[in-house]
Amino acid sequence: MKHSGPISSVASYYPYVATGGYDNRVVLWDAHTKTPVARSMHDHLVNHCAFSQDGQMLVSASSDYTARIWELPTLRLLAVLSGHQDDVDMAAFSNDKKFVATCALDRAIRIFHLNGTCLRTLRGHTGNIISLLWSANDDYLFSSSVDGTVRKWCAETGRELDCYDLDGVRTDTIAIDAQGRIFAGDDQGRIGIIENSRPRYVSAHKAGIKKLVYCDQAQMLVSLSYDRSLALWKIGDDASVTELRRTSMPAMVWARAAAILADATIAVGTFGNRYAIYDWRQDTWDTEDIEVNEGANAIAFHQRGIYTIGDAGLLRKDGHAIMSMGSLCNFLLSSSDRLYTGGQLGQLFEAISGTLIYQHHSPLNCATTIRLDNGDFIAVGTYTGEILIFAVQVDQSLRFEAEIQVYQNAIKGLACAGHRLFSVCASTDIAWHDCRDWRLIAKRKHAHEKIVNACCRFGDNGFASVGRDRTLRIWLEGAQETYQTPHAHSVKCLCASADGKRLLTGSYGGTLAEFDSATRAWTSFRKPTVAGISAIAYDTTNHRFLATSYDGEIHIVD
Repeated sequence: MKHSGPISSVASYYPYVATGGYDNRVVLWDAHTKTPVARSMHDHLVNHCAFSQDGQMLVSASSDYTARIWELPTLRLLAVLSGHQDDVDMAAFSNDKKFVATCALDRAIRIFHLNGTCLRTLRGHTGNIISLLWSANDDYLFSSSVDGTVRKWCAETGRELDCYDLDGVRTDTIAIDAQGRIFAGDDQGRIGIIENSRPRYVSAHKAGIKKLVYCDQAQMLVSLSYDRSLALWKIGDDASVTELRRTSMPAMVWARAAAILADATIAVGTFGNRYAIYDWRQDTWDTEDIEVNEGANAIAFHQRGIYTIGDAGLLRKDGHAIMSMGSLCNFLLSSSDRLYTGGQLGQLFEAISGTLIYQHHSPLNCATTIRLDNGDFIAVGTYTGEILIFAVQVDQSLRFEAEIQVYQNAIKGLACAGHRLFSVCASTDIAWHDCRDWRLIAKRKHAHEKIVNACCRFGDNGFASVGRDRTLRIWLEGAQETYQTPHAHSVKCLCASADGKRLLTGSYGGTLAEFDSATRAWTSFRKPTVAGISAIAYDTTNHRFLATSYDGEIHIVD
């Protein structure tokens, strides 16, 4: 009953801990023994789970566009909360246990009766809504979004009452104390304190804050960041914020999920089969017996071999483990006789030897090769919006060349054609740079309607991109073409054949769709797996696509 994919949510109600994961599972655990008690399933990734105030029910939010209410401790399904048009990121019971509020990437908040009836829909955010919470008396709802605002809503009427501008910075997580003060963690590593007027800020982390948890009894706030640190803060009666403890998180910990347990230890999500525990008083981590999942996040065809790497940081060649990076890796890049990888800890490796090349302050997401008359380069995209440029030396070693700040959000894809470098961002923006001097040529805001996930070269001078809006967009000189994909879920990855005649797209729903560049038509559609497609590469020797899924399987498309 344990997880087989990353744990994206942790909730606590004594004597239980509940977790939701990217394996579609909701698992209920005995907090004393850390053993699973019951398991239930969604049809897609589970993004969040939360207990009711009396601990008799659990609600989970999923990328299958629903939230679900479960009876405890059996995890028997009580109700399905449907109606959202995109991934549901969070769900929460009202304190009186009469209602459930949900927020989703369709930019809507919905309030449901426990029987599954939607009572009202709240709209006003201009970006995806990431988190929400109820006020202590259930009169109000608060929500945060990628649009850089926190908004206050009347729960009874659905009317927006206040909009707090956080300088337009994406804000993934909010918490509230007994006095009604809101704490917001943003993508610049700040904790914003909202109390009656304009927010004030505490600089808390070097990268985005992904989770805040508040314990009212101890007046303690916990923050987790992609700078790989967890911090504890004492909240004063005057809303002062004082650091109590800071620790580096183990490589297997995912900064996205945390809950404070009854003994004041902290349960956190991992890339393994169960949650980890941090005892802040002793400054110790309990990660014993956690098995890191072997799913694949990236695939590459390199020197006639098929390589994959994933959450465990374990590099496999033709299915056999050959090297460990020790932490989650997001990409594989073949360049001449070298293979590069990097990921969660911001470390760039030569993958086959395991040699550490460079350390960045935030996770590394993607990479591409650049070939110019004056030599070869490698570009790496980061979570905090920088492009890192490395020059390839005569002996094939890398020399750090430049750091280009392009966005304020994560770079999701890079591609090169001629002397142009193309990048796509989670903010939906895209940009072109001149590889000869790294000068910005053009930048386009809101190029996609939702998060852009990947890009590739298209022809000699063009590029293609895909994302959560399930569209393929082709960017040519002075022109843009848009084609709706046949995928039912967000498109995760994209790859072009060596001759540029075919494009293959893969979705979180486990589907693959092929696009003919000449006819501008979709020529095939298949679903080889129930796990999401995580990456696609092209096999230049056998002239075929290679796709891998989050369960580690490889799928060949001839």
